[in-house]
This record gives sequence, structure tokens and C-alpha cells, in this order.
Amino acid sequence: MLDQRLLRENPDLIATQLARRGISLDLGELQQLAQQARDLGEQRSGLQAEGNRIGKEVGSLIKGGAAQGGPEVAALRDQGNRIKQQVAALEEEEKGLEARLQEQLLGLPNLPSALAPEGRSEAENVEVKRWGEPRLPGPGESLEEHWQIAERLALVDTERSVRIAQSRFVTLLGDGARLERALIAFMLDLHGRRGYTEVLPPILVNTASLTGSGQLPKFAEESFRCDSDDLWLTPTAEVPLTSLHRDEVIAADQLPLRYCAYTPCFRREAGSYGRDTRGLIRLHQFNKVELYWFSRPEDSEAAHEQLTRDAEAVLEALALPYRRIELCTGDLGFSAARTYDLEVWLAGAGTYREISSCSTCGDFQARRASIRCKEGKGTRLLHTLNGSGLAIGRTMAALLEHGQQGDGSVRLPAALVPYFGRDRLTPEA
Repeated sequence: MLDQRLLRENPDLIATQLARRGISLDLGELQQLAQQARDLGEQRSGLQAEGNRIGKEVGSLIKGGAAQGGPEVAALRDQGNRIKQQVAALEEEEKGLEARLQEQLLGLPNLPSALAPEGRSEAENVEVKRWGEPRLPGPGESLEEHWQIAERLALVDTERSVRIAQSRFVTLLGDGARLERALIAFMLDLHGRRGYTEVLPPILVNTASLTGSGQLPKFAEESFRCDSDDLWLTPTAEVPLTSLHRDEVIAADQLPLRYCAYTPCFRREAGSYGRDTRGLIRLHQFNKVELYWFSRPEDSEAAHEQLTRDAEAVLEALALPYRRIELCTGDLGFSAARTYDLEVWLAGAGTYREISSCSTCGDFQARRASIRCKEGKGTRLLHTLNGSGLAIGRTMAALLEHGQQGDGSVRLPAALVPYFGRDRLTPEA
């Protein structure tokens, strides 16, 4: 959430930064609301201080021998009661203003980092690096896409999944289920060795958790909600991990806190119909290992680089070619100030596809979730960062396409063999 003080004192800066995202917005009314809320708060605080002074004066008079029902004490008490009524009225008005202000502020995205490249669309994203050699078809060779391989090797069942749920769900069978489980364990172990604390959080989260991470109110239509409870299916482990320390003050010498979490994730994928309708790329339910940092503000730029390298380490360990893309300002996610996307090479499809999005959010989520760090006698908002490490289904898709062999089998990378138990997927298995 954006800083109310910045809104009051420098709305032009906010407007300029939002314009970098392609958002044109008149902040005059919002600035006025913020100033009115501030003025009411100051007026209320002044009256409360006056009421406290009167209460002390009454106490001093009585202690000095004045009668409790005497005229001087009664007059002061009447004055104090009038002030209490004024304070109550101001509190009610202030509460209404704050609610209106919060509602509007919660709908505004984060301001882009000064380091984020300028641009309005995906076409203006910047390629930063490439790793590995993309596999291309050899002479006379035809490479299959992952969904073709998965169906041929009986790794998935989509028709029965529609019967169980609806379209955009898959059931993994046999080696498909085993490979998914192996990938989850492999990623969690790898990140654990790199210093992350493993977390297995609830996958049902409340409205406050979704709001704190920036999912609500913006993405309500893309989320699955339980009808009778204040609970939602989590769209990503970023949500419960943000709220792991909601409303807390963390000692600065404990930072950074680095967590990794496996969760199933649930998204409606609103607006994406017609895209990636076959296979494991775009589903309503999928598994993911998430990386999450709580960092001191001055360390978050370096933390962003390290978090991204930790996600890249998974791809490199699995020998999957990828590229790192920095998103331009117009393509940033709602809560992100700066983002690197990792795109894995899909040999059968002949293209790079996103497999991880690594973002630094500055103090945007920390302000929404009220997470601060304590240094000396003072406190300040910390910074949060998140990234996929990695999306399991997309990793499986890349492994199937990259490792496919002429005999119909799929060779698995050496790092995965101890987890899966074999170095190949075969039609006979």
C-alpha cells in the first residue's frame, strides 16, 4: 500500500511513478481525503490531551481539599464530558474517512523501482542473460510437446479430471505423480541447503492475509472463496508467508528471514481462456515451491539478486536452459516494484515460457500487513521479496520436452535420480 504521508506531501511523485506503469490518475480527491483524515486525527489528539489535562486538574483539586460536588470541580467535569463527546464524534468521522481512504489506496499498485526499465508492454521487457543451450530438433527429428509425451506415457488423465472437477484440472498417474513428488522434495532440499527455512503453511487463508499480500481487492475474481467462511484457497504461498509475520515487529539483527514453502495453488486464470488449454502450463490447481524474504530496506536490492539466483539454481541443477527477463514498468505485477522473470526453454514447443517470477515489493506489502523491523529505539517498515522456486508443473513440462529420446523414453537429469529412483521415464514403466 502507498504511504499516506507521500500522498499528502507529494502526490505528483505518485502520479509520475504510476504513469510509468501506464496509469493516468488524478490524485486530488485522494490527497484531500488523506489530509482531512490527518487533520481530524490531530484535532482528536489535541482534544484528548486537553481532556487528560482537565482530568489531572480535577484530581489535584480534590486532593487539595476541594469537594467532589463543588462548583469548580463540577464545571471541570462538565467540560471534560463535553470533550469526550467531541472526541467520540471525531473518532467516528475519522473512522469513516480512513475507511474511504483505505478502500482507494488498496486498489493502487506499487510504485516501480527507479531501476525498472521503462516500457508499456511485454514487448519492451529486457533480456538480461541466458543459460544453457536450447534443444532444437535434429535433422529429420520431430520433438513432441509435453502434453503429447505425458499422454503417451500415461502420466496424466485429463478426461477423468473433468469428471472429478472441471476443465483446467489434471490428475497425475503413476510416474507422473511420482515425478511431481520427486520435484517438490528436490526443490525443498536444494533451498534448505542454501539457507532457507522450510514452511508448510495453511492453504486456506483469510481475507486479511490476501489483502496484506496485495491479492485483494484487485484479484478477487481470480481467487476461489469458501462460501460460508472467511477463507479462500491460496493462489500462491506468497500469501501465507507474507502473513507469517503480520502485525509483528522483527528485530533487525534477525533479518533477513528466508523461507521456502511448498503449497498447492489455486487460480481461476480469469481472462486466459483459449491459452495453454492442453497440458500443465495453465491450470486452476497446481503445485509450487515459493521463496520469500523479509529484508532490511538497504539490503533488498542485493536480496533480489540472491533470491533470483536461488531460483535459477534449480533450473541449472536440472540442466534446463533458461533466460532471465527484467520486466518493464508497464508489465510489473500489482505488488512488485521490480521483477525478473525466468523463462525455461520448452524444446517441443520451441519457445521460452515463464517458470518463475522473482520480485522485490519494497515496503508495499509490509505496510499493508503491518510488518516492521526494530533498530535501536525505533521501528520502520521492512521490505519483502518473493519468487517461485519453482512452479512444479511447468518444470515437469520442461523436463519432458528437454529429455525426450528417440525411443519414446524421457531421460531425467542426474540431480533428480536419487529422488525419482530411475534416470528414465519409459512407456513400459
